[in-house]
Amino acid sequence: MAAEQRSVHMDNHGASMTDERLATNGHSTSGTGTLGKAMSVLDLVAFSESPLRFKDLLAQTTQPRGTLHRQLSNLIDEGLLEVAPDHSYRLGLRLLGLAARAWDGNEVRQVAAPHIQRLHEATGETVHLGILRDIEVVYLDKFDARQSVRMHSQIGKASPSYCTGVGKAALAALDAADASERISRMRFHQHTPSTIISVDALESELESIRADGISFDREEHEPGIHCVAAPVSAHDGNTVGGISVTAPSYRVPMETLKGWSGLVAETARAITEDLSLRMGPRRS
Repeated sequence: MAAEQRSVHMDNHGASMTDERLATNGHSTSGTGTLGKAMSVLDLVAFSESPLRFKDLLAQTTQPRGTLHRQLSNLIDEGLLEVAPDHSYRLGLRLLGLAARAWDGNEVRQVAAPHIQRLHEATGETVHLGILRDIEVVYLDKFDARQSVRMHSQIGKASPSYCTGVGKAALAALDAADASERISRMRFHQHTPSTIISVDALESELESIRADGISFDREEHEPGIHCVAAPVSAHDGNTVGGISVTAPSYRVPMETLKGWSGLVAETARAITEDLSLRMGPRRS
């Protein structure tokens, strides 16, 4: 499937994704150093639910007025931000080129693409590929269901790992001590009545996933949306993620998702093997 045919949906939750993202990924809007501060400003603009003007950004950062003004001017000069007619800020077009190059050149996505396309064709539902970035999962690829359904996920977007199938699968693939350290830095948010909101409950869930090799999102991130997932990783030690088949619960019952567990696990193993061959230690 051509990249441009894959869906890009905006988040439709009422809660501020900016606030949760900054809280859960360990970053603050005061960043360290010039680049860190600039990236914090870009994050605020990118993940805000509504357009932000200068006064809004000033209220959400700890930067002095003059410093923030210089940051914004530099970002605009570099084409990373633009000023809208209403004097709010929006992402600049230069980011599109950078994003396209990053997506096209991503080795994990390249290796996984034919595998997740076959999984999509076998199930007819939405298939995700995600990679763990600290305590979030970032979606690298997505093949939409034949009957399209609005979902939070989109390529390049980060989601909490504790309440997504791919995220929990990726956490379970980590060394237990590493997973526990990351979990200790999470701030749990009750997205739905089914969301896991305690360290003990998440640790228990990860034990089950390690034993079964399969993860489920039981409508934990979005009401009415559930998935079955499995972990993928490579021997480089830095690549940990997962794949999932996601569907609306009104159309695809949990028993059907469970029936796809073997296929999802088999696909994840195939991706892991290919990643290990492609990205494993290289001999001189």
